[in-house]
Amino acid sequence: MDGFQAWYTLCMLRRARPHDSGPIAEVFLASRRTFLPYAPLARSSPEVRRWVDDTLVVTRTVWVHEEGGRITGFAAWTQTAEAGWIDHIYVLPGETGKGAGAQLLAQALQDLKRPVRLYTFQANEGARRFYERHGFRAIRFGDGSDNEERCPDVLYEYP
Repeated sequence: MDGFQAWYTLCMLRRARPHDSGPIAEVFLASRRTFLPYAPLARSSPEVRRWVDDTLVVTRTVWVHEEGGRITGFAAWTQTAEAGWIDHIYVLPGETGKGAGAQLLAQALQDLKRPVRLYTFQANEGARRFYERHGFRAIRFGDGSDNEERCPDVLYEYP
């Protein structure tokens, strides 16, 4: 087995289970601290952990990327009458650029009805490049008054 085959057999994408809440919260918190230092969380770490456990995994479709038994990323999405919404895609720092985010995005796009929309912060250049590379286009720029962090955001759409 070559290196790629060994890596591939250790990676998997699957629906989140209730007991995944702790690792999902850790991915969220670590990613936010590393990649979004300009957008402080509106909630404390314990509140985020409760929200993941009590709300996110209960009310959203959540998938995880797992490598070697460890959750390295997750995505959450919802479907409304008007659009599919990708609510979250987060990958652990140090694990980005390896395909986890692209796999999670592909799963969301497979599940959701078009158009598919998402918000990201205007300052999140990495996420913006990622979404644009995958066919999303910016359709509206906001001043941040509609998000908890009060950071300027951008609404993206996948047709």
